Amino acid sequence: MKDTTNTDRVFKALGDPTRRKLLDLLCERNGQTLNELCEHLAMARQSATQHLGILEAANLVSTTKRGREKLHFINPVPLHEVYERWVRKFEVQRLSLLHQLKTELEGE
Repeated sequence: MKDTTNTDRVFKALGDPTRRKLLDLLCERNGQTLNELCEHLAMARQSATQHLGILEAANLVSTTKRGREKLHFINPVPLHEVYERWVRKFEVQRLSLLHQLKTELEGE
């Protein structure tokens, strides 16, 4: 199996609706346990754990122990890196084109 970059792992993690839901849940309330996250999922704990493992491998989720509980936290940095690399550059071009169109239409 070839070694993938972190960006590849982020895209793989975001490609699944369950993992996106887990990120949404953590965005709403960071620091949830597996039990708390599973309350919102129609799957076994083992399946949820596998999804969280993929999110952790992509560095989108980090964990910390509090007693016997394992708390999950969202890490937005990889998402920002993907935004900077794959979204922002297209956004800038589109906004520049809209500005040019506005200028031409308004005769400035």
